[in-house]
Amino acid sequence: MASKTIRSIPLNRVEGDLEIKVEITDGIVTNSWSSGTMFRGFEQILKGRGALDGLVITPRICGLCNVCHLTAAAQALEMIAGIQPPDNATRVRNVALMCEDMQSDIRHGILMFFADFTNQSYEKLSLFQEAVAKYAPFKGTKVIEAIKESKKLLEIIAILGGQWPHTSFMVPGGIVSLPNAGDLLQCRSVLRGFRKYFERSVLGCTIERWSEVRSLADLSAWLEEKEEHKNGDLGFFIRFCREAGLSEIGRGHNNYISFGGLEMPRNTSVAAMGKGTSFIPAGYSEGSRPGWFDQSKVTEDVTHSWFEEALKANHPFDEDTKPYASGHEGQRYSWAKAPRYEGRPAETGPLAEAVIAENPLFSDIIKKEGPSVFARELARLVRPSLLIPAVDAWLAEVKTDGEGFYSHPGKISDGQGFGLVEAARGALGHWVKISDGQISHYQIITPTAWNASPRDEGEVRGPWEESLIGASVKDVDNPVEVGHVIRSFDSCMVCCVHTLERGKTRGKMIL
Repeated sequence: MASKTIRSIPLNRVEGDLEIKVEITDGIVTNSWSSGTMFRGFEQILKGRGALDGLVITPRICGLCNVCHLTAAAQALEMIAGIQPPDNATRVRNVALMCEDMQSDIRHGILMFFADFTNQSYEKLSLFQEAVAKYAPFKGTKVIEAIKESKKLLEIIAILGGQWPHTSFMVPGGIVSLPNAGDLLQCRSVLRGFRKYFERSVLGCTIERWSEVRSLADLSAWLEEKEEHKNGDLGFFIRFCREAGLSEIGRGHNNYISFGGLEMPRNTSVAAMGKGTSFIPAGYSEGSRPGWFDQSKVTEDVTHSWFEEALKANHPFDEDTKPYASGHEGQRYSWAKAPRYEGRPAETGPLAEAVIAENPLFSDIIKKEGPSVFARELARLVRPSLLIPAVDAWLAEVKTDGEGFYSHPGKISDGQGFGLVEAARGALGHWVKISDGQISHYQIITPTAWNASPRDEGEVRGPWEESLIGASVKDVDNPVEVGHVIRSFDSCMVCCVHTLERGKTRGKMIL
């Protein structure tokens, strides 16, 4: 007779509260439900406010990713105003957003994801003691180093944008800060220091050498090439994943979405990673077959969400965010909605970006092994290797005399527009309507809303609900494998959903 167990597992290592309920049959996850346990309602807060108020309010959606919300808010207003910022402003905006992404990538990998390598479930693995020495929370040698080095990237944002977090230096038509030559030199100096750390400690090689890794075969050869490759954070990650079997769990739907991000200046030496007008290409992909992206095909389904029921899944321009929750309905189980593209769930994040950009290494991984915990976290760990050179080039291209940083947009009184960016965790969109100079409609879809979505009207699971199916759980009282799968998406629940249920017993918490 099959042994079946249902576990509720809160996860809260980053921001917000997430509860995963899994059904485990004979040690295998056979069903799952992802529940965001918070509601904040920024869309309701913004209604009736001035057109520019979103530039100050939306960066407060998240304490980890706020430059991305500011970027999306500014772009939506620029679409309404019909204005394009000067190249200088585009470069500075891009640099700030990329620095935010890179510090998030490093901190998530080494502080949040690698912490599970020190779980007692792995004490019999040959790499366990090394994992504890390097990555134990708050005291591992590589943890302390990652905190110190990634913090430096935030200095660049502070120099260019005045502060971090919650900066508001972007406005429709450009930026309000005017960096001088000294500011730019200081930023490039900070970036050089971070690059040295990233190459020495994370990659174990130069960015140029890593760029030559274009297949799984190349990856294996690179790992064995030098001791420095094995001993870097990346090399340790690869070795641990192989021993722990992390390329065998976390498959999911194998659908990917990217909104594209980092608008290309009109005159630049930087080459985009794919087709289109942005450095990170937009697209939708089923497997390793990327296609074009059309924002009109994005919808939100609330069948299993605690919001007023809609007759059908709606585009964000037609969707509202009216909470409805009794707390006792079996059908509804999350404050997250269910974003879909052409009616299909899709994961987003660094792996999705790599697949849609047709990065040869990740295209090869998807074709030969499929998506997995290993593939997602690998994409996140190495993403700075693509961003660092572009950041340096754009800092060098900013002109402090002649070309300005701002073009006046005129009065923004009526219209609708959207801002789409690639945040640290993936596809982020703001859809805005302005009437008589006030916000009449504001709808936000965050990366975690894509990844953490509940089932839709067709009972199709969300991306990480599906990715849990088939995962082997060795100890139901210590389901570290579930934590691996969810954290490979880099969850940030505070972005997608604030109520907290009291007086009920929770399952064991994976901290």
